[in-house]
Amino acid sequence: MCKLPVFRLLLAIICLFAVGSTRAQSDIRVHDPVAIRQGDTYYLFCTGRGISVWSSPDLENWTKQAAVFEHAPDWTQSIVPGFRNHIWAPDISYHDGQYYLYYSISAFGKNTSAIGVATNATLDPESPDFKWQDHGMVIQSIPNRDLWNAIDPNLAVDEEGAAWLSFGSFWGGLKLFKLADNRLQPAQPQEWHTIAKRERDPLEEDDRAGQAALEAPFIFQKNGYYYLFASYDYCCRGAESTYKVKVGRSKDIRGPYLDKDGNRMDQGGGSIVLEGNEQWPGLGHNSIYTFDGQDYFIFHAYDMQDNGRPKLKISTVGWDEDGWPVVDQRGLVTR
Repeated sequence: MCKLPVFRLLLAIICLFAVGSTRAQSDIRVHDPVAIRQGDTYYLFCTGRGISVWSSPDLENWTKQAAVFEHAPDWTQSIVPGFRNHIWAPDISYHDGQYYLYYSISAFGKNTSAIGVATNATLDPESPDFKWQDHGMVIQSIPNRDLWNAIDPNLAVDEEGAAWLSFGSFWGGLKLFKLADNRLQPAQPQEWHTIAKRERDPLEEDDRAGQAALEAPFIFQKNGYYYLFASYDYCCRGAESTYKVKVGRSKDIRGPYLDKDGNRMDQGGGSIVLEGNEQWPGLGHNSIYTFDGQDYFIFHAYDMQDNGRPKLKISTVGWDEDGWPVVDQRGLVTR
């Protein structure tokens, strides 16, 4: 049997995912995408080995960049022994001349987790100033101590300019705490709030996620409100995924966040923004941004026409007469 075609196939696969390769948005496999623009270039960060990075001039054509971390930060081994640098759910923001990249490390299915942060003066890898500086752990969750999970960070800024970090997955729901002025650790004295949660059986063991499937908070300021987007039900199961996005809003970043019917998200509320269909059975872990006056909803969805693989989706967002988000779903219709 000739092995040359197999070799060529493997080479093609390697090239497809190699640094410097360019792909259309519809072909990019991602989990948990977030984005930011520097100059004329958009940068996308997502779950992956060392944190995956893509760049684009137009939100359509994306070029693979080198990962943020070639090797797992040393501190991660004390949190998750044997951690292999597969870093989850980053969040990117800019403040006072620095880009702040929050990221998650975790043992799958446990709240043996932590959120770290790294900074960089530029996102352009060709710049002489390009260098990621890791600042280590911001916060940690420990089984049998904490009924929350320190993953899925998102930074938001209130009207007074104070920075807050929301985070959470399963367990006791989504949390919010105030950051210190340097944005590298919690403010002192600490200030914490629960912003969303679902019912959970109190008899379940504390070191397991249980059935309270809720994660990935993202807070977006618009129309005089803070909008809290969150992903409900199950990701990461390909064709069996049931992920969906819900929203609530508040005049105060600390909450309470109310849905369209006035139900509190910290008491099980939340109004549907997006949910799956036959082609895209699960979708979520969204971020939302304004670029040139247009709001964009960025998320991943599982594609039934490609064996349930997670794909990058970017949709425009409008707002109804009552100020609630309406996401363009034309990219989710059957092809």
